Amino acid sequence: MGLYRRGEIYWFTLMYEGKRIQESLHTKSKQMAERAYAKTLTEIIEGRYFEVNLAKQIRFEEMALKYLEEHRHSRDEHTVKKLHGFFKGMTLYEITTKKVAEYRKLRVQVAKPATVYQELALLRRMFNVAIREWEWLRDNPVSRLSFSVGTRNARDRWLTPEEEKKLLEKATNPHWLRPLLVTALHTGLRKGELLALTWKDIDFAANILRVERSKNGEKRALPLSRTVQSVLKGIKVRSMTGRVFPISVRSLRVAFEAALEKAEIENFHFHDLRHSFATRLVQNGVDLYKVKELLGHKSVSMTMRYAHHYPESLRASVEVLDDCYNFTTMDPSTSLTPLVEPHKIR
Repeated sequence: MGLYRRGEIYWFTLMYEGKRIQESLHTKSKQMAERAYAKTLTEIIEGRYFEVNLAKQIRFEEMALKYLEEHRHSRDEHTVKKLHGFFKGMTLYEITTKKVAEYRKLRVQVAKPATVYQELALLRRMFNVAIREWEWLRDNPVSRLSFSVGTRNARDRWLTPEEEKKLLEKATNPHWLRPLLVTALHTGLRKGELLALTWKDIDFAANILRVERSKNGEKRALPLSRTVQSVLKGIKVRSMTGRVFPISVRSLRVAFEAALEKAEIENFHFHDLRHSFATRLVQNGVDLYKVKELLGHKSVSMTMRYAHHYPESLRASVEVLDDCYNFTTMDPSTSLTPLVEPHKIR
């Protein structure tokens, strides 16, 4: 039992709970072998050794398949295909932070930064599930990697009030298009969230709309404006499926593009309705944190892209200084003297 040499390489063998553990230490140095052996014994005592062994057996594609079966979100399957091209065949143990960084370096050369962000975010989520739910390993190699991409390729297109009026005037055919567009403009729901919306998700008594499954997998509740309440209550024909808008993605695309053409609105995507919702709120002074909650963003950094739409929101922060000085009696030749002690400012 213990250390021994096989040829020039040191190995170790021991019995643990009736099982023999035998493994190469991959070194010719006795001193390094003793250190590695001591580390392995510590891992066995702390219960980490067998997790490492499990991570050495499970390959990326096995983790991806299990994740898609249990936690699939919209577009995850498409994103996984991109990850497959690089990580397929690797064990979870082989997918290190260095490997993920290598993937990032290669992908940013051919894909938009936001696309790479989505791919790395999915990889991080898969590892988190493997750690927390399946107990396959303890460390997430993606969590130590910075992959912020900023907003370099973020669209900044929204409907002006004039464009919105023209679009809604032309969105009369099919009959469901105008109610759908009004709902999008007053809730900021994503296309998938809109098409998945059911009548049981809407509580007219409490004036609340619930998103049961969003892009990031989290639930959220939105208060309904009077406009969207009226529009939704005006839908008299209800589908047996229970969906508020029982239409396909293709039908929506065709109808939406036709309405844009009639309204002579160019360079506008359906997702820009969500941008219009957020921009309208920010332009009217709504706090960014509240906008974040309404949009269902994971962090306020994702919502910060709208901050520039309302620079006046910062004015109140500096106008508080005016209250600290008496400008009606102050002699211009004198220095500014606060009227109140700094520690008393609240």
